[in-house]
Amino acid sequence: MADAALIVIAFISSCVAGALGMGGGILLIALMPGLVPIQAIIPVHAVTQFASNSSRVFFGRSHIDYSLIPAFSVGAILGAWMGGQVYQDLNLNWLPGIIGLLILYITWAPLPKVSGGSNTALVGLGFYQTGLGMLVGATGPLGAAVLRHYNTGRDWLVVNTAVYMSVNHALRVVAFGILGFSFAPWLWLILGMVVAGVLGSWVGTRLRAHIPQESFQRWFKWLLSLLALRMVALSAQHLF
Repeated sequence: MADAALIVIAFISSCVAGALGMGGGILLIALMPGLVPIQAIIPVHAVTQFASNSSRVFFGRSHIDYSLIPAFSVGAILGAWMGGQVYQDLNLNWLPGIIGLLILYITWAPLPKVSGGSNTALVGLGFYQTGLGMLVGATGPLGAAVLRHYNTGRDWLVVNTAVYMSVNHALRVVAFGILGFSFAPWLWLILGMVVAGVLGSWVGTRLRAHIPQESFQRWFKWLLSLLALRMVALSAQHLF
């Protein structure tokens, strides 16, 4: 039942990301605690989100801006290395609570103002997204604050957000493998979530032009907040 629920959740979260350009990864990881053991949450999330984002790139491949990839990748490699060092010493019992608090911050705090559209901003984005992603999985919409300095087109933003997140998740999968996480026991669940994620991306891409962004995002924020509070409560149980 838990596996079936996760496959359905992977489909829905991928639809959300395909339609809005963000939010799917946060929704997925907010629902995983209690359905997946704590030590498997972030590695399994990384694989399924790589599939979701890379399929979204494929479906919108005419909008890819290849000039963004090199600088982002440099920062992402550094972030994966540093995040992996911290992850090894992290108390995983606190992981859902840490993720929940970060989701609340990302959901309600204003996007930071990022000056310029330089390679430095892209390197910094890669370092942040991948390094912090090693610890909490979903790192939120900071990328939109950076990419808006390059192009404000809706399809361009959605697709190129998926491009840098694909790089992010791919590097994290490699890093978790190096750290010794075994993906083999989770192979069938991952396969089901990957297929669901690809289908969700296909549906979300086609829904994108028909969804009123503003009202949907308002309700989505409240849903994420409730899920984040659930994650904090799960971690708080270890205090008692």
